[in-house]
Amino acid sequence: MGYRVAVIGATGNVGREVLNILAERKFPADEVIALASSKSTGREISYGDKILKAKNLDDFDFKGVDFAIMSAGSSVSKDLAPRIGASGCIVIDNSSFWRYDSNVPLIVPEVNAHVLDSWLANPHRTNIIANPNCSTAQLVVALKPLHDFAKIKRVVVSTYQSVSGAGKEGIDELWNQTKGIFVNDSPGNGTKFPKQIAFNVIPHIDVFMEDGSTKEEWKVMAETKKILDPKIKVTCTAVRVPVFVGHSEAVNIEFENPISADEARDILREADGISVIDKREPGGYATPVESVGDDATYVSRIREDSTIENGLNIWVVSDNLRKGAALNTIQIAETLIAKGLLPRNAA
Repeated sequence: MGYRVAVIGATGNVGREVLNILAERKFPADEVIALASSKSTGREISYGDKILKAKNLDDFDFKGVDFAIMSAGSSVSKDLAPRIGASGCIVIDNSSFWRYDSNVPLIVPEVNAHVLDSWLANPHRTNIIANPNCSTAQLVVALKPLHDFAKIKRVVVSTYQSVSGAGKEGIDELWNQTKGIFVNDSPGNGTKFPKQIAFNVIPHIDVFMEDGSTKEEWKVMAETKKILDPKIKVTCTAVRVPVFVGHSEAVNIEFENPISADEARDILREADGISVIDKREPGGYATPVESVGDDATYVSRIREDSTIENGLNIWVVSDNLRKGAALNTIQIAETLIAKGLLPRNAA
């Protein structure tokens, strides 16, 4: 028998992508249930060659559901995830609320799947697993094999994040402002972003913190440490750019041990989840356009940094709606299955 899977926030951008990827990867589900808020109840959503109707999350009974993939925001996760987990259902949460809880594993399967072994063995577990921030997910996939080889000391990352990271409202705002400019009209006052996003870049994602960093920059730092190694020093500048889908990152890495660009290139080519496109010629690198709809994290522009000892620069690109969100949650569920987790209705 297969699994019963509930997708919470199924009518949103990430929820729809979760349903698409479940179907694409032929996830072993006997039943997939689309759940949304009361205002979206009854809305039709595609799941492979099927059409699902969204059910009301507020009165849904999770008894007998094996996995709940949540993409409904922090406030919903805060209230509902513990209750869903208490029913025996495993919650894989896309919000930021549980990421920094010491009792909740923060997982990128290519990087730290081993953490799930002790989690599964714990009879008192919360049944909640956190999915990382979209920028963090692609970053740690690229860093992990390099860290294993030469041990990373410090990472300086600048992100170039697409508007889809801000949800449908972000996509709509870029679209509407761009249309307005092309017809010689005003781009209009934005409501999602603090400044015009069309033909502009904004060095501000999420709220500002006391030290001048934004919450997005803090997330990349804190999550990289939790997932990869707490000893690594991380600093980040997060920038919103007028791209619909696909996050890019310029990453400077300082290692404890020597590593050449050629060694890094060979290591990354053999690593899970990574596609290396690194030709030193015009167009010999990945951009967000190529990443859309692809599962891979792309790495390009691999080169040595002569200004520091044992330094490298790399360029990292990924579809933020896939690896940064939907795909990673499904990979977590697949990893649990591979580790021997049985559906309750088949146990």
